[in-house]
Amino acid sequence: MSVTTEIGEPVSRPLLAALAGAWAWIFLVFLLGFFEIWARLAYHASFVLNGFNLQSIAVFTAQPFLLAVGQTFVIIAGGIDLSVGFTMGLAAVILAQAVRLADPLLGPWLGVLAGFLAALVAVAIPGLINGLLVSRLKVPPFIGTLGMYGVAEGAGYLAAGGTTVPVSNPVLFWLGNGTLFGVPAPVVVTLVVLAVLHYVLSQTRYGQYTYAIGGNRQAAVRAGIDVRRHTELLYLLSAFCAGIGGCIYTARFSAGAAQAGEPLLLDSIAAVVIGGASLFGGSGTIIGTLIGALIIAVIQYGLVFIDVAPFWQFIAVGIVIVVSVLVDQSRLALTSGVRTDE
Repeated sequence: MSVTTEIGEPVSRPLLAALAGAWAWIFLVFLLGFFEIWARLAYHASFVLNGFNLQSIAVFTAQPFLLAVGQTFVIIAGGIDLSVGFTMGLAAVILAQAVRLADPLLGPWLGVLAGFLAALVAVAIPGLINGLLVSRLKVPPFIGTLGMYGVAEGAGYLAAGGTTVPVSNPVLFWLGNGTLFGVPAPVVVTLVVLAVLHYVLSQTRYGQYTYAIGGNRQAAVRAGIDVRRHTELLYLLSAFCAGIGGCIYTARFSAGAAQAGEPLLLDSIAAVVIGGASLFGGSGTIIGTLIGALIIAVIQYGLVFIDVAPFWQFIAVGIVIVVSVLVDQSRLALTSGVRTDE
């Protein structure tokens, strides 16, 4: 089966579908090539083969990806989590406050461990409430998590006393700014999360159930999947990932801020969509989300690199989101046999 281009030449549907499916990879290569050419012409230096640039892009990618990786599970299952930004901020503040309290009693190492546990326990609360609202009370995910967005925001500001919470701890500082075998510690943490959750989504029954629920919720129920419990665990997982992102934020900046994740909420959703996941559920991958997060980071860092006003970043990312949705719709049309000219 084939479609016909405007000039009357037949084009293979499978080829077009494959290109549409790989568009994020192609676009990432295009971006890197564009900034490489710019750097060669304008600065007589390399953009891609510059260790500092690569390290900066990796660090830029880490926090949005940590929010996006949990969001990926939720979106594949047909939901959405709008609370992750302020859930991240809540974790950042709780970690800072807990470390300040625990340091004099437990020392730097145990103080940081206690702070991480406190932060993850704190974010479990909005995660569980989101899951209960969506799975038990049948509140639409958009509304339920939007409500939790406000609750987590207020809780974060209350825990911080309405200000930024500074913290001084050498172990925490190393986790945010140190390196392990030459790789920034936040990137190492992100890679560990990536590896674990990629395995969970692609190789375990939990991942299969997530796809099944997003593909056809009623069929998943008839197949014996405990959809309610699974949905609760999905939102809990999303909150934990946001909590890890908040802990990394506090470690990087030696301070906790309730608004830490606010600008990253849309980036987290954008990374999932750009990476090929459908907002209607049933499709998406962790690797795709990583590519989406990398595209956003390359755009943001690259525009700064070529000295473009930072406000253009929002325009560029917005355009990429729209294009990614259009490409995904075209891919679905091609794979389903729908005529593209209708």
